Amino acid sequence: MNLRDQLLEILQASEKPLSVDQLTERLQLASTDDFKELIRTLNALEEEGAIGRTRTNRYGTLATLGQVAGIISIHQRGFGFLSVEGEAEDVFLPPDQLKDVYHGDTILVKKREDNRGKTEGILLKVLKRGLSEFVGTYTLPSGRLDQFAFIEPDDKRINFWPVVNPDKSLGAVDGHKVVVRITKYPDGRFAGACDVVRIIGHKNDPGVDILSIVYKHGIPTEFPEDVIAQANAVPDEPDEKDFIGRVDLRDETIFTIDGEDAKDLDDAVHVKKLDNGNYELGVHIADVSHYVKEGSPLDVEAFERGTSVYLVDRVIPMLPHRLSNGICSLNPHVNRLTLSCVMEISPQNGKVVRHDLFPSVIKTTERMTYTNVREIIERDDEETLKKYEPFIGEFDLMAELAEVLRKRRNSRGAINFDFAEAKVVVNEEGKPADIVLRPRSVAEKLIEEFMLAANETVAEHFHKMDVPFIYRVHDNPKPDKLDFF
Repeated sequence: MNLRDQLLEILQASEKPLSVDQLTERLQLASTDDFKELIRTLNALEEEGAIGRTRTNRYGTLATLGQVAGIISIHQRGFGFLSVEGEAEDVFLPPDQLKDVYHGDTILVKKREDNRGKTEGILLKVLKRGLSEFVGTYTLPSGRLDQFAFIEPDDKRINFWPVVNPDKSLGAVDGHKVVVRITKYPDGRFAGACDVVRIIGHKNDPGVDILSIVYKHGIPTEFPEDVIAQANAVPDEPDEKDFIGRVDLRDETIFTIDGEDAKDLDDAVHVKKLDNGNYELGVHIADVSHYVKEGSPLDVEAFERGTSVYLVDRVIPMLPHRLSNGICSLNPHVNRLTLSCVMEISPQNGKVVRHDLFPSVIKTTERMTYTNVREIIERDDEETLKKYEPFIGEFDLMAELAEVLRKRRNSRGAINFDFAEAKVVVNEEGKPADIVLRPRSVAEKLIEEFMLAANETVAEHFHKMDVPFIYRVHDNPKPDKLDFF
C-alpha cells in the first residue's frame, strides 16, 4: 500500500485529528526522506480536499473535522449553495463568506448552525477554480480604442469583468459577443485578465444571441471527423438481413404523431380493438442501438452530449443528422428498425393485462401532427377530415383508449401538470417576434398517456426480472432550497 492510501486509512480509522508526530509514529517512519514524503503527501491531500487540518496543525478526514468540500453555485444576490457529492442537502453560504470565491469554484467549508438552527458554511479555502472560459460582450469604455477593453459576462453569476490582454483580442470590436479564457483571476487590486478565443458575432446581428447561449453552455456545434465518417458509412435504408430475428409489423397501421416542426421522428404508435374487447396498444421506438454500437465514435460522442438540445430556432442533435433525421427517424412509407412494446389493456380499468417486448421492423402509415390529430378527433376541420378519412376510426379509438388510461392514472392520485406552454415565434432575422401560448390539446395528451403506459410497462417488466436497470426518479426537493423559496 502506498503512503497516500496508508494515510487515508489511518485518518479514516481515527476518531480524532492526528498530529504529524502521531502519524510518523503510526507509519513507523525512520528516515528524513520518509518524513519529507509524509509532509508532501499531507499537503497534496489537503490541497485536493481529501483531508483537512485544524488550527493546531492536526490532520483528519473532513467528516472528523466537520468540514465539507464541493462546488459552489452563486446566486446573483451574492449568497451561494455548496453542492457536496454524496450529501442530499446543499450547504448555504451567506455573501460575507464568498469573498474571492466565484461561481463553479471547488471550495472547502466548515459547517455550523446559524441562529435559526439552519446549517451554513464558513469558508476555509478555495481548492480549485471552476471557471476557465465564459461568454460575454467585448466592451470599450466610451468606445475609445486607446483604452483597455473589458468583458461583461452574459452569466450574471460571474461577478467580475476581466480586462482583455491587449495582444489577445482577435480583432474584436465594441459590442462583439466573444468567448474568453481567464488568464488571471481578480486579486482585490486587479479586475482579472482574459484572452479572446472566439468571436461569435456582434450582439445586434441576427442569431448571435442564440449562439451566445450555445457557447455559454459549452454545447458542441460540430461533430468530430471520425463520428461523421462512421455516420456516412451507415446506409440510407435498412437491409433485408437486418430484419432477421425481428417481428415484422410492416402491415400494421402505425402513425408518428409529433409537432409540425419536428425533424427526428423517434416514436410511433398503433391502437386496435381485439376480438376479446380489449385494446392493443403498440409503442415503437427507433432502434438507434442497431447503428450506434457500444464504444464506437458515435457512441462516445452521444455519451458526451447526453441529449439533443432544443433552442428557440434550432436543434443541436445528439447524433449527426444523417442518423437522427434519416435512418433512425421513423419517416412514413419506409422500412425502419424499432424496439416495440405491445400491450393488451382492459377497457374496464385501464390495466395492462398482457405485454410483449421485442425488436421489430415497421413501415409507418402516415406522419401525423398534433394539429391534424386534434382536428380529426374534435371534427374541427373538413379538409383534414377528408384527407385522412380512411384513418378516422383509428384516431377515435386512440382517443377512447387515452381516456381509459387517464382515468386509471387519476384514480391512482396522479398530479395534473396540464399547463399551457409558451412558444417563442422567431422572424426571418432570427429575432423573437412574439410569444404565444401553446395549449396542450387532446393529441399531445393522447401521446403522453401512451408513452407513460409503455414506460411503466417496461419498468415493471425489468423490476420483476430482478436485473440491474435504470429508473427515472423525481426526488424530493432539498429542504434548504425549499425553505429559501
